[in-house]
Amino acid sequence: MPEGIAVAVPVYYATGSRLKAFWYSFASGVFEPIGALVGYFLLRQFMTETLFGVVFAGVAGIMVFISLDQLLPAAEKYGEHHTSMYGVVAGMGVMALSLLLFL
Repeated sequence: MPEGIAVAVPVYYATGSRLKAFWYSFASGVFEPIGALVGYFLLRQFMTETLFGVVFAGVAGIMVFISLDQLLPAAEKYGEHHTSMYGVVAGMGVMALSLLLFL
């Protein structure tokens, strides 16, 4: 749902067409699982548990970088940086707790 909104809202505001925004977000939602299946069938022979760990670590690092380097400064620019920092700290707490609970 958030990805569909992230596609539809900019298209709607750029074109003013609800129909075009709907179809672009619909296409985005349809092609993501198709791309995942194509990627799976092309790469499954190379995927090991170690490689999965490396890929997940890389993706997690990218998400942390985007959050800290892009989103938090934007929140500070618009005056909601304290709320954002509370969310970052709470998210870290939830992740730490989940790691402890599911060892």
